[in-house]
Amino acid sequence: MALNDQPVTLITGASRGIGRFLVDHYIRSGHQVIGCSRNASSESIPGYEHFCLDVADENAVKNMMMAVRQKYGRLDHLINNAGIASTGHSLLTSAETIMRLYKTNVIGTFLFCREAAKLMKKRQFGRIINFSTVAVPLRLAGESVYASSKAAVVNLTEILAREFAPMGITVNAVGPTPIETDLIRAMPPDKVKEVIERQVVRRPGNFADVANVIDFYLRPESDFITGQVLYLGGC
Repeated sequence: MALNDQPVTLITGASRGIGRFLVDHYIRSGHQVIGCSRNASSESIPGYEHFCLDVADENAVKNMMMAVRQKYGRLDHLINNAGIASTGHSLLTSAETIMRLYKTNVIGTFLFCREAAKLMKKRQFGRIINFSTVAVPLRLAGESVYASSKAAVVNLTEILAREFAPMGITVNAVGPTPIETDLIRAMPPDKVKEVIERQVVRRPGNFADVANVIDFYLRPESDFITGQVLYLGGC
């Protein structure tokens, strides 16, 4: 059972990339961290518990949140990091690709927001952080499905902020610029260069840049900040 003063933080897509960095970051910050991904974790890390599931599987998400409720009795923070991307011209994009991206990026985000809010409302406190992308404001050619799925996450964030405010829950989003992850490595180098050149600060992002924004959103003093999206790099 988590100590009464120990925050309980849930991070989706926790097995690698930004998610894995955030797991380590919040363990070091004294949080009880719960993570999930499609892949099982073979590591045993003090202060960390891992669940293996698909974030778009409604029953799996409900069962995970029930387990969190039973073991910890609370959830303070949800970081909806899980997401997938795909690039390509719209004329070459299949319905299967569209469904795959929307299931993970939109449905998965929504399910975790909904189930987390049910647990958070008991204590009238919660912080939810969703992930958008700079591909939304930059309207990048070749990323119609990915950018539109993340634009849906932005709209979802803004509406849930209104719905959850009476429960003491804030809902905000962060929009990373290209960061060295598997997702970015799959992008053509010229596309990554184009994004960076359109930023105000012309450098790739890093994990610490993302954690800095999330730290701000999680602060108790940030209870007056909700429904916001902070894009990195000055996009």
